[in-house]
Amino acid sequence: MTAETISRCSGCRSRDEKHKGLLIVVSGPSGTGKSSLIKTLCEINEDLYLSVSVTTRSPRKNETEGVSYFFRTKSEFDHMLEKGEILEWDLYCGNYYGTPAAYVEEMVCSNKDVLLEITVKGAESVKKRYPDSVLVFILPPSMKALENRIRGRGTESPEVIAGRIGKSRDEMSRITDFDYVVINDDLKEAAEKINYIISAEKLRVARNNGIIEKIQMEDKKV
Repeated sequence: MTAETISRCSGCRSRDEKHKGLLIVVSGPSGTGKSSLIKTLCEINEDLYLSVSVTTRSPRKNETEGVSYFFRTKSEFDHMLEKGEILEWDLYCGNYYGTPAAYVEEMVCSNKDVLLEITVKGAESVKKRYPDSVLVFILPPSMKALENRIRGRGTESPEVIAGRIGKSRDEMSRITDFDYVVINDDLKEAAEKINYIISAEKLRVARNNGIIEKIQMEDKKV
């Protein structure tokens, strides 16, 4: 893997290097519109860095290597696992998905806010490794809407579709493992809600100890 593992949303600006970047994880059932939601979020917040996942599934129409995913064979994926290059991984509907580790860690430690779109199981794994990560669960407006979205893709067999719908119901039962929930009924509104979450997280006292200490030190000098 090279530095292309991190796909930067355009227009990123510099930050105060005293603060560590956020690791924001967006997850939820297949068909909730996560990819479109994240694209809209990156248009709203140009300071986000989008981590590109690795998958063993075949590319869909209009998906681009190194932008949508890194498409790899099962053998190549196994090799990455053996070398410790995967932060988290999951087997989802017969295909493997994983997050490249080194560059995610590098970006967060360099004060960059990194956005991950991963499976529910993968999100739970990231939370265990990075307790400060922010987990956002995306819900559809209804189960009927979810089914329509999955079937409307027209890219998968009836068996795969049935598997994704069944998996979605199971994933929704694990929503309590997440920090926030957003219903993706209106794309722009849902993206703005995630951006509000990011803004709120940056104001947590635990993330601003450096600023508090600085003010206290200046007060002592007066």
